[in-house]
This record gives sequence, C-alpha cells and structure tokens, in this order.
Amino acid sequence: MFRVGCVPFARAPYIYPALVGLAVLLLPPTASAYPPLVPGTGEKVTNAGDDFEDPNWGYIFNNPKNSSELDGQSRLPNGYSQNRRWFEGPMRGHPDVVQRVATPEGGLPGSQGSLLMRSVFTGTPGSPSYHSQQDDFIANVRGAMGRGVPVSWLPSFVVRVYMPPFDEWEKRSGNTFALRAGAHGSRPNGKEKVEEYWPGMWIVFHSKSDRRYKEDAAYFLLRAGPSGRDFKGPDIKQTGWWTLGMSFTADGQVHYFAKPGIDDLTAADHLSSQFPYGFTATQFDTFFFDLISADDGRTWSTSWIVDDPAFYLVHRPKMATNSAPKRRNKR
Repeated sequence: MFRVGCVPFARAPYIYPALVGLAVLLLPPTASAYPPLVPGTGEKVTNAGDDFEDPNWGYIFNNPKNSSELDGQSRLPNGYSQNRRWFEGPMRGHPDVVQRVATPEGGLPGSQGSLLMRSVFTGTPGSPSYHSQQDDFIANVRGAMGRGVPVSWLPSFVVRVYMPPFDEWEKRSGNTFALRAGAHGSRPNGKEKVEEYWPGMWIVFHSKSDRRYKEDAAYFLLRAGPSGRDFKGPDIKQTGWWTLGMSFTADGQVHYFAKPGIDDLTAADHLSSQFPYGFTATQFDTFFFDLISADDGRTWSTSWIVDDPAFYLVHRPKMATNSAPKRRNKR
C-alpha cells in the first residue's frame, strides 16, 4: 500500500463529553476508559480533505497507474489532484475515473460539487486478473500537517458517501467500496515494534445476479477485531446519502461510526470500538477510499460519489498548520 514515517508521541489527558454508542456488531465493544470520540469533534483542518466546490477541480492521472503490489511496477510519477490534496499510492493505482460532478439530490445544503470514482481495471493496467482487485484514492493529510499525527491529538475524519440504487451497482457479490485509515501502532509482543496498519469500513454487496441471493442487499464490514478478522456491521437498508466517520483516541483505539443521511454524526451512530489486529495506535497518517471491481477488463465498478471529506483534531499544538475556527462540520 503506502508507506509513511512514524513520529513518537507523549500521551496527554483530554476532556470531552462521555459518549454511549449503540453497537451493531457480532463482536462486543472493547472495554476502555476512553469513550468513543464522535468524528467531526474539534477543529477542522482546512488544508486537508476537500469540498470539490472549485469548478476547475482536476486530477493529473500520469497513467499507466501503479500496480506494484501485484507486479512490482510503480510507473512513476504518481497521479495527484491539481490542488495537491489527493494522490495515487505507490502500491495500488487510483480509480480509472476521478471526476468532479454535480452533487446528487439530497446532498449537503449549498454543495454544488462532489467527486465521482469508478474503475474497470483495478489490478494491472490493461491486463485483467479476473479476480476482484482494488484501487486507492488517498487524502494528503500528512502533507497538510507536515508530519504524522499523534493519536493524543484525537484525530478523526468524516465523509458523505452517495450510494446509488442497488440496481445500478456492479453485478457482483463482494466488497465494493471502503473508507479506511492509515496508522502506525504496536502490539504487546514484548518488542513494542511500531508497524503500519489500515483499519476501515467496507461496504459488501450481495447481488441478486448471484444465484446464492434472492435479492440485492448490502452491509458494512468492519476491519478489524483484535485477532485481525473482519466482522459484520449494520445492514444497509436504504441507499442515497450516508455519513461515515472514524476516530482515534489516546488509548490507541479506533472508533467506527455511520448513519444514513447527511446530518452530523452523534454518539448514537457509534458502530464499534476496537484495537484492530491487536494494534494500539500511536500515530494517524491519513484516510483513503478503496474502490473494488471484478477486474475482468470490461465490467465497470459501482459508481461511488463522495462529498466534503474532512479531517479534525481536538488537540493541536500552536506550531501545527492553520485550521478553521472550532466547529463540527462546515455546513
């Protein structure tokens, strides 16, 4: 995937209202003295994330794209957005379509632009694998901050995701989209080695074109429990706009949130809190989207549209880069 450096941090106390989440999962929430942090709490970092309101928003593809995870070919230079807020990772390529579009009906008030992502070759460019593969689209949070973010600063991120009607999804059962984080952490193995890992929230589709299923259906799959196994989250009972978010607390936990609609996340939207793969997070690096397709060279992925992905910090030293005044979300 992508590699970023690690910066040590000192744990620091913090105060925010106690939150009680409603867990909708097969694993119980992990016990902790730190309550779940609602994503969007604190100060919005204005030079991280995007609102896609610039009518001249564009992306420089620099194709053919990367596929070094599959064939060792990085094919530099990487793709990047003209505003330098997004980039193609060195291990997997960007989506084949990255395009600013008009915000679908029911989006955030006043929003004129959102981002469409779609792919047909999600593996090696021009060489289908006939197995599901994925593209990455990565927010340049570390570039905006000039460093990795200690989890003692209480980082979080929020995004609105437009889910089209099920009959417009790729006719394939399996993972189709994900919102994920890049982080560093350690596991209690006696060596306290710091490693990179990527927790997240997948959207899984069961297509009625698959003889195993009588009707189209989708649900969230959360990555991951302490053993490293993904586990089922809530069913997706309605399409249209959803609000998703993740947060990190100073105890090294990752917190997952989701709700239908465009309203700000609240404590009631808490899905789970975990130490994924047994890692205790020490540093947050970025967030990113995964786009998955059949990679058969002819079938396009589901069209995914996102709007206003935003990054927040509760604690922030004065030497850090400029941020907006305290508020939850921009609208």
